[in-house]
Amino acid sequence: MTIQLPDSRGGLRAYEPRTEPLAVTPGAAFTSRTVFSAAHVVADPYADVTPDSPAAVDWDATLAFRRHLWSHGLGVAEAMDTAQRGMGLDWAGAAELIRRSAAEAKSAGGLIACGVGTDQLASGTLAEVRAAYEEQLAVVEEAGAQAILMASRALAAAAQGPEDYLEVYGHLLRQATEPVILHWLGPMFDPALEGYWGSSDLDAATDTFLDVIAAHPDKVDGIKVSLLDAQREIDLRRRLPRGVRCYTGDDFNYPELIAGDDQGFSHALLGIFDPLGPLAAEAVRLLDTGDVPGFRALLDPTVELSRHLFQAPTRFYKTGVVLLAWLAGHQSHFTMVGGLQSARSLPHLARAYELADGLGLFPDPKLAEERMKTLLAMYGVTR
Repeated sequence: MTIQLPDSRGGLRAYEPRTEPLAVTPGAAFTSRTVFSAAHVVADPYADVTPDSPAAVDWDATLAFRRHLWSHGLGVAEAMDTAQRGMGLDWAGAAELIRRSAAEAKSAGGLIACGVGTDQLASGTLAEVRAAYEEQLAVVEEAGAQAILMASRALAAAAQGPEDYLEVYGHLLRQATEPVILHWLGPMFDPALEGYWGSSDLDAATDTFLDVIAAHPDKVDGIKVSLLDAQREIDLRRRLPRGVRCYTGDDFNYPELIAGDDQGFSHALLGIFDPLGPLAAEAVRLLDTGDVPGFRALLDPTVELSRHLFQAPTRFYKTGVVLLAWLAGHQSHFTMVGGLQSARSLPHLARAYELADGLGLFPDPKLAEERMKTLLAMYGVTR
């Protein structure tokens, strides 16, 4: 049996879905790497909302997906970019998500880290930015989760130079009760973050970033780097103080960065590990045994899918992530907070289905095929 998929030229092509999923089973946490999946939120499809409304979340399905990730040994990076933070999920929704997920993590024995930002502000002074960060840091720490200090649009707008970043981050690190993860999100994910760390020159920005860490190495568990530049990440991780980890956020080059070299490796905090969760877990378990070729053999073929989902405009990658969650049976619908299901074209979504199916990511390939046909029919593709 074949399915007719639209292509980028306006035509249709026949695709024969696979019949068997990849055989993977849940398992314990990893021993060689710390691995977080930045998880998406599931919208409430029955909520009477508009794209400008506060997010209406299906909490049962959202938390069930986190239990799915924990069951495979993955940690959950909560209320991050993948959860549509600042793209449909406001601070009030993120705070509730953090509290609910942290409580669920305690119940499930799962690893969790949560995003701390300033999205209760549209803009503000440096003092207001610092206060917004403090409010969110308190929520995360009170929930019992590790904090991820996210890049702030408001700070990018208010800061006059590197010294403002040094002051704000230094203040927050002195306040943090436990070591945090610092997050450097590049402008390809959020154009408002252009010039973060006080310069559009990435070498100068890197120096400021490292100055923040060097001043408070005991308060920095690690850094998450999302610049989509493998060599820059390698160079940066080699300059980190001893004991400070590098968590790759590079959804284009993650296999080689996690595998590492004779001078070190990256841990992982990745949005692509939302749809890849079970397969990624299987690959990291091979790495735990020292089987680097086996790890690469499993994970390297996934890069084509990841690069497709994260193609420009990169910030809309969440649409493909949620599509794959629906096709895999993790939720009953393809609806997103903020109406973001409309952010990618039908040919883009069709190619995402084809690549994911080819990897065996769908536990029930027939269900995925039927759901894809339903989506195609909504767009008028009935053959």
